[in-house]
Amino acid sequence: MRSVAEHRDAILAALGPLPTITLPLDACLGLVTVADVVAAVDLPGFDNSAMDGYAVRSADVSGASEADPVVLDVVGEVAAGGDAAAYEVVAGQAVRIMTGAMLPAGADAVVMVERTDGGLERVAISEAVPAGRSVRPRGEDVRAGSVVIPAGTLVNPRVIALAASTGHGSLEVLPRPRVAVLSTGDELVAPGQPLRPGQIHESNAPMLAACLTELGAEVAECGSVSDEPGELIGTLDELVARCDAIVTTGGVSMGAYDVVKEALHDRGVEFVQVAMQPGKPQGFGRYGSRAVPVFALPGNPVSAFVSFEMFVAPALDVMMGRTHERRVVRGVMGHELSSPAGRTQIARAVTTRDQDGYLVDPVVGQGSHFVHDLVRANSLVIVPAQTTTLAAGDEVEVWLLDSGGGPARGAR
Repeated sequence: MRSVAEHRDAILAALGPLPTITLPLDACLGLVTVADVVAAVDLPGFDNSAMDGYAVRSADVSGASEADPVVLDVVGEVAAGGDAAAYEVVAGQAVRIMTGAMLPAGADAVVMVERTDGGLERVAISEAVPAGRSVRPRGEDVRAGSVVIPAGTLVNPRVIALAASTGHGSLEVLPRPRVAVLSTGDELVAPGQPLRPGQIHESNAPMLAACLTELGAEVAECGSVSDEPGELIGTLDELVARCDAIVTTGGVSMGAYDVVKEALHDRGVEFVQVAMQPGKPQGFGRYGSRAVPVFALPGNPVSAFVSFEMFVAPALDVMMGRTHERRVVRGVMGHELSSPAGRTQIARAVTTRDQDGYLVDPVVGQGSHFVHDLVRANSLVIVPAQTTTLAAGDEVEVWLLDSGGGPARGAR
């Protein structure tokens, strides 16, 4: 039997980044750059005003004060995007200027409008300003030709702003994996459809598809097949032509109708027992002529979710060139929790935070079929294989699942 770490390491060792692609900026969020991005332009691209006011020669206003303002002729106005080249400021002149507008020739400073009388033809200036005051010089932020975004950068909204500002409309990145999700079982019925005796609504595929979307992958297919091996093989043969990975759920244990294990055990997928609860039966391998990675997860909803978090999420991050980072904290148990000997338990819990730290309360339903309690949980408690009991007050490792540190308002 493999440990959790051994199975995860075996999966990650078999994977690598996908081939690179060039995408428009609006498609790059959450992806990783694969080449240095060099500024095509200076930033700012020209000397411009940092505020609304008047562009002047600093020498002309060197003696200005509230008691003795300097009066200058206003010879024009320049707004952001306007043609500053139409003006040249000479002795005794000023140009009315707006924030972001190009500084006209001859001017070397800007007097903010609050330090003037706001005149349109002649303006009284009541503050002396040195050269460079309220001016953003060309190239102050970035010089053309400099590396502004190194290879290996995770693209976030701020990176997109920098790329766009320095002249780039696209980036070379590692793409989002196209992943198909496939549930197996004759008992599955589409959500919202009526059930006959013995049938259940399909929930794993939409749950895992949502996990993929949240992770930043592209869901290429989301559906289910029966317990007929031929149907599964036919569906997989069609999917591998257009997917970078496939996630199946169900049919991986020791039963007579475990179709995934029956169909794939001699087609490149290895099935193993992992010392974890929930999620003991696992499968992973490569399928078809394109050797597409296949993650074969258990069918119980909680097992499928936990298996995704433990194995699929870090694997897809490798394919996208990302470091798999979790929000891991140390918390204190709110009450006792038992754990099976020799197996790592991934328990679901409601974790809250106060001035003393994180308090961890495992949900009541720890069985692999308790979907309601899975929803209540906002964290996973990692109980080591050698630990059989956690008492109230014991410190534990906690993976926070949600962005906040506690349950939604009204949750119980």
